Amino acid sequence: MTGCSSGLGRALAENLARTGEQAVVTARNPATLADLAEAHPATIAVAALDVRDEAQCQAAVDLAGERFGGIDVLVNNAGYGQFGSVEEVSEQEVRDQLETNLLGPWRLLRMVLPQWRERRSGHSILVSSTCGSMSLPGLSAYAVSKFALEGLGESLALEAAHLGVKSTILQLGGFATSYGTSLVEPARRIEDYAVAEDGVLAGTRAIADYEFTTPVELFPLLVRKVAAMAEPPLRVPFGRDIEVYLAAALRARHQDFEQALAEGRHTAEWVTP
Repeated sequence: MTGCSSGLGRALAENLARTGEQAVVTARNPATLADLAEAHPATIAVAALDVRDEAQCQAAVDLAGERFGGIDVLVNNAGYGQFGSVEEVSEQEVRDQLETNLLGPWRLLRMVLPQWRERRSGHSILVSSTCGSMSLPGLSAYAVSKFALEGLGESLALEAAHLGVKSTILQLGGFATSYGTSLVEPARRIEDYAVAEDGVLAGTRAIADYEFTTPVELFPLLVRKVAAMAEPPLRVPFGRDIEVYLAAALRARHQDFEQALAEGRHTAEWVTP
């Protein structure tokens, strides 16, 4: 599991430790997980892991092999939110967002897949968001990273199912975590975008306090439910606000597609003068 220092990852790590599951739990600062390893030395191993660091990724995978004989389930949870409009977010800020939210999971999957191919068994669980299917003003870079992450999970399902590899994407709604307060603002703000973005920024900052947010304690139950399924679904939308936001966005997209078909926008006749 990646990103276990706090929030969803910490809740999952505590749950697995409490129930005696073998797990390698990781964080950029492993000291945040030392208490779990000390309390459960036989079943919990801690690794320092910044998913942007290839050497640390390989070391965490190797540790799982040394301590527990390999990895059965890989939960890619580490990530953060970059705020800002397309114009405000710099190229470096976009690169940083993708390096953590997309390339880190991809890197770990590439390292784990050889053992899954050999065993003809393995399960990838990617922690995505409603922003993997829709965006909001100011969440352009974050949405791009989650749209791409879902493409990774879907591609893996198509490519590796015959090898016994399962792929599940968790499309999470708002949880009562520090995601909102940890949202990174761009180095340069442009006043013209404030009317579109500021409400989203304020709402996201306060997301942990909203009535419709989902309790963190449900995340470990979700992961364990999915991991125990013989045939897990590719996508699992989860959270109290899913029907409000994600369902509406998917309906609107389907309606737009149906309208395009009805108007013949997919045909040569539509583009021919």
